[in-house]
Amino acid sequence: MAGTEMLRIADLHAWYGESHVLHGVNLTVNEGEVVSILGRNGAGRTTTMRAIVGLTGRRTGSIRIRGQEAINLPPHRVAKLGVGYCPEERGIFASLSAEENLLLPPAIADGGMGVAEIYDMFPNLKERAASPGTRLSGGEQQMLAVARILRTGARLLLLDEISEGLAPVIVQKLAETIRTLKAKGFTVVLVEQNFRFAAPLADRFYVMEHGRIVKEFTQSELGANMGMLQEYLGV
Repeated sequence: MAGTEMLRIADLHAWYGESHVLHGVNLTVNEGEVVSILGRNGAGRTTTMRAIVGLTGRRTGSIRIRGQEAINLPPHRVAKLGVGYCPEERGIFASLSAEENLLLPPAIADGGMGVAEIYDMFPNLKERAASPGTRLSGGEQQMLAVARILRTGARLLLLDEISEGLAPVIVQKLAETIRTLKAKGFTVVLVEQNFRFAAPLADRFYVMEHGRIVKEFTQSELGANMGMLQEYLGV
């Protein structure tokens, strides 16, 4: 397991308007790790992702990315610290081709993947390069959403429900992609309702309930925690 801390969240509280959603979240992610945040809908998992990149309302506490405090930074400054966020709604532009969508975000750091390398990883996107965003299948749109942040040079990838609603063969392809990215030294945080997808991929797990982390365990402790997970997640 890599030793350098990529992300450290301490006593994170976050609000949407008057709603107090996160209540003192603490978690760490080391460089090169895949960490999965588990929990029921409404537990605060997506809000945690959004808070990291500055897309919630008020935030208090500490969010350190590679040692730099980011709690008060606007989203474009957080991105420049090497963070790529892939939201659940994907955000593919219908009027642009797949390749135009891919090329849209600016590079934020050196070392972003080139288009050829991305097409090696996602051959479907190469075939569909000229297709408008609306003509892509759900799986192709999801691949494009992930591919788009790889081009930017981000090394910390926040992936929110990327397997949702997709055919098993596509889910398998996305799992392979995450393994490839881990092998290339990327750091990945997964928020995932699909436990069977997340379980084999993650080095460590955090379980959220009511805006707090209630449990942390490693891949090797997964078996011992299945009873607790059934209680919290119904898996």
